[in-house]
Amino acid sequence: MSTNQIGLEKADMSAVISQLNGLLSSYHIFYINVRGYHWNVKGEHFFSLHEKFEELYTSLQVQIDEIAERVLTLGGTPLHAYSDFAHNSKISEDKNVHEGATCVKGVVSGLQALIAEQRHVASVADSLEDQGTADLVAAYVQEQEKLVWMYNAFLG
Repeated sequence: MSTNQIGLEKADMSAVISQLNGLLSSYHIFYINVRGYHWNVKGEHFFSLHEKFEELYTSLQVQIDEIAERVLTLGGTPLHAYSDFAHNSKISEDKNVHEGATCVKGVVSGLQALIAEQRHVASVADSLEDQGTADLVAAYVQEQEKLVWMYNAFLG
């Protein structure tokens, strides 16, 4: 068998690459949702939520880039068309949301979906001895679990 540039079996990495491209798609749709919450939130918590949503989508931008770069590191090609993202995402578009609590519920739901998907990606990566991918998504899960708790605390 042949290996990729980091010594992992090329044939085995196709499963991880596919999982990462699905995750990349979910991240993009969630990112777009959070940008919408940031732009459109209204109400008494506008200032605090507007700022929090900006922090979140800025973090998502970095993670999107890291996931795409991991796909490249494994020898794959990251998805990059909106139609691919829409088709492969486990997160749905959330349109016309304005009320603060509804936006926060969308954030919590999106984070929970990412966490579940990343746990699956980590499992696939672990089974193929791809420690780099498993560690990458495990760090995201840890951070996002705390965010779920914090956003749920806001909701009461």
